[in-house]
Amino acid sequence: MSDLAWIDAALTSARPQAVGALLRYFRNLDTAEEAFQEACLRALRSWPVNGPPRDPAAWLILVGRNASLDEVRRGKRLETLPEDDAISDLDDVETPLAERIDDAHYRDDILRLLFICCHPELPATQQIALALRIVSGLTVKEIARAFLVSETAMEQRITRAKRRVAQADVPFEAPGPVERAERVGAVAAMIYLLFNEGYAASGGEVHVRAPLCEEAIRLARLLLRLFPSEAEIMGLTALLLLQHARAAGRLDSAGAIVLLEDQDRGLWDRDLIAEGFALVEKALRHRRPGPYQLQAAIAAVHSHAARFADTDWAEIDALYGVLARVQPSPVVTLNHAVAVSRLRGAEAALAMIEPLEDQLAGYFYFHGVKGALLEELGRREEARIAFDRAIALANTPAEAAHIREHLDRLSRAGEARQASM
Repeated sequence: MSDLAWIDAALTSARPQAVGALLRYFRNLDTAEEAFQEACLRALRSWPVNGPPRDPAAWLILVGRNASLDEVRRGKRLETLPEDDAISDLDDVETPLAERIDDAHYRDDILRLLFICCHPELPATQQIALALRIVSGLTVKEIARAFLVSETAMEQRITRAKRRVAQADVPFEAPGPVERAERVGAVAAMIYLLFNEGYAASGGEVHVRAPLCEEAIRLARLLLRLFPSEAEIMGLTALLLLQHARAAGRLDSAGAIVLLEDQDRGLWDRDLIAEGFALVEKALRHRRPGPYQLQAAIAAVHSHAARFADTDWAEIDALYGVLARVQPSPVVTLNHAVAVSRLRGAEAALAMIEPLEDQLAGYFYFHGVKGALLEELGRREEARIAFDRAIALANTPAEAAHIREHLDRLSRAGEARQASM
């Protein structure tokens, strides 16, 4: 691995913890981000020469904090520098306040930062977008893709969120139990979107960013410790576990996408699946099915099948029907259509997704599914158009390569037809 590659991986992995600690120290979003960026620049100069530090996050926190304090000193040479406790009443360890509130169950800067970003002063979409940008360092493009909006619209949304936090004088400390309960839904949504970015990256050279999936699972488990009787948090955690359990089978040795029907199920992580099953069953016993629980139940049906041919598509179809009532969305309908194609054929599935054309015009998976259904129906020219649109929207080389396989198959079929005439 090149210097740039391993440094980038280390910085990406350390970002949530480092930004969380710097925000705890400076109590200002912009200052924390600037301190982290300055630490990253110094890491790019130092680490290739000196090698990686034993604890990259701790190194970035220390260097970022010192660099920002140096900037304060340079800007106020004629003024007496405030004592550290005037800037922050916290040091680099967890605060006594957090320990008192949560009895050792809330000792995580990253989760605290999520709750801060999900402040009720902000609209829900701004909360989640801000958390994804600040906590996880996702690009505006990546966040825009998660929300199915333009980059410009998302940039404006994040800018407004930061301005509103500053104007509202949001307190940068761990919220109490009541405030946490009010914000838990937004925090869960952010963790879910963070996982999705790791599960299928919206850009870059790699299709799967496993560290993001693992961090999302860690945060979900920690959130479940805070809300142990909340069925939707059980469902969220189960969903992430069951999806990530298939990680080893989702790409081949060359990094190409392997569809669910072709995956070697012997590679799936049975421990994660067992943990996910237990959580799904526990959540559903509450008889308050929510979106995460229903998606987890669908993932559980897939994981339960020893072979793809054994998949209970009728059960999946029924679960998607409930999910569409609980949380209707174009993406839910698109995924439901895939199950319908297995039960009632490509024609029925195509009829379901055709009304989504305008809403999902910029969504890679919509055009990929549409192309596959048209190909199955023998409508090759229409399938080619759909696949061409999908490849133009591909987020990673693996997605583009997968669609090229479809196009190559269509070309071979056309050549064979010509040869037989």
